[in-house]
Amino acid sequence: MILRFATISLLILYPVAWFAPLMRAGLLPIFGLSEISVITGLQSLWGSDAVLALIVTFFAIFAPYLKTIGLALVQWGLLDAKLQPTLHVLGKLAMADVFLIALYITLAKGIGLATLQTAWGLYMFSACILASIGLGMLTERSLRRLC
Repeated sequence: MILRFATISLLILYPVAWFAPLMRAGLLPIFGLSEISVITGLQSLWGSDAVLALIVTFFAIFAPYLKTIGLALVQWGLLDAKLQPTLHVLGKLAMADVFLIALYITLAKGIGLATLQTAWGLYMFSACILASIGLGMLTERSLRRLC
């Protein structure tokens, strides 16, 4: 029951984390913002590099959310537990640093010096990803006990 509640809560927390500020930046002309979130970062990427934006959108938004939805369906018995390895792969793909790497790549494409400070959204987004991976492992363990 606690696993189900925690998984469902991630479905609410992920969108909050996407809009939460990941970092505060100074002298970043590509973003033109003082606070950068997953969503504002993706908006900037779509304007400058659509291929990279598509990859980052998948890794930062779709992979973790699909994994969490799949995990909830497995926990409620609405999805076959045999898909757990696929969900595990989605969890591995949904790493927070993929977004940050793409952000740094964009910055390296010609932007000079900048001041970056991490913000609370980075910790929240990272915690959501890590919680999803942990919940996946706990769900897999609990399913093995039932069999």
